[in-house]
Amino acid sequence: MERIKIIKVLIDPINVALDEPFRIAIGTKYSIENALVTIVLSNGIEGYGEAAPLEPINGENQATVLATLNSCRDFLTGNDISEYSAMAKKLKSVFWAQVTARCAIEMALLDAYTKCLDIPFYKFLGGSDNKVETDYTIDIVAPDIARINAAKLSGKGYRILKTKVGKNLTDDIDRILAIRDGAPGCGITLDANQGYSPVEAVHFLRELEKNNIHPVLFEQPVIKTDLAGMRFVKDHSFVPIAADESVFTSADAINIVRTGCADVINIKIMKSGILEAIEIATIARAANIKLMIGCMLETKLGLGCSVSLVAGLGCFSYVDLDPHIDPENEPFTGGPDYSAPYYTIPEDVSGLGIRRRQ
Repeated sequence: MERIKIIKVLIDPINVALDEPFRIAIGTKYSIENALVTIVLSNGIEGYGEAAPLEPINGENQATVLATLNSCRDFLTGNDISEYSAMAKKLKSVFWAQVTARCAIEMALLDAYTKCLDIPFYKFLGGSDNKVETDYTIDIVAPDIARINAAKLSGKGYRILKTKVGKNLTDDIDRILAIRDGAPGCGITLDANQGYSPVEAVHFLRELEKNNIHPVLFEQPVIKTDLAGMRFVKDHSFVPIAADESVFTSADAINIVRTGCADVINIKIMKSGILEAIEIATIARAANIKLMIGCMLETKLGLGCSVSLVAGLGCFSYVDLDPHIDPENEPFTGGPDYSAPYYTIPEDVSGLGIRRRQ
């Protein structure tokens, strides 16, 4: 391939109001406040990347992401697009803590590069499949609302429902019972977002067992640094335990393997970046640890990239990539087609196949 240089880097905020507040154990979001990176190449091709910071999770917000991205313009400009990996490695050595901003740059670089190759990004990764099934999340709401939402989602075809827990044990159990009542045929995934102590987490699971509830998965039951506590939950659990906030890097994944504290690792590109996510997946597969993929509050662009990662690598047992934006408010078009609960990547796209809405 001829040398194709980056001639311009554009940085823009992405702001989209959410129809409903999104509540998890460690915070509430009322809007999406992300950032867009546009890489313009000498052949006219543009690559797009999204940063979706969630401050309680990755310590970044829109202001810090925009500042980081703007400071990277001069470094990126003039480089050959085929050197995307070397650029990503250099940025990681300097901006090691600004992973969400780096993810947006990696996404834009890889989108632009695979467009130059004229192949879909998922095929660049291996092209395992172009269809991906996701669950859908019911956040921390009253039981009556959870029951109604569960019934609606089940009616749309979702087979796995996820709910946030970790704020109040009794309320959590009441909400899960309501979800089961509303959608008795659906599996239930739980996500505590570090909300329990190890003893509380085990007690919580035993209370569920008394009510004949057998969750599909239990994500990050304890604080992310307490690997011994997570091992305690795993050793006293009938439910597979997933490490989420405990794994940002490949080194973190190695610690999960070394301590034996989880059955599953949840990859999110906004925690690790794309290239590091592939490294984490490789470590997990070698250690016979299953893989999950999740998301922050992302638009079609970030979600589409994660869908391509799943479709390309073909090694994810659990997929949590539910959209949070009404299609009419979505700032991007193209990419994977979504018909609940499936994403389908068109065969004729190049790169991520996603465009800015005009």
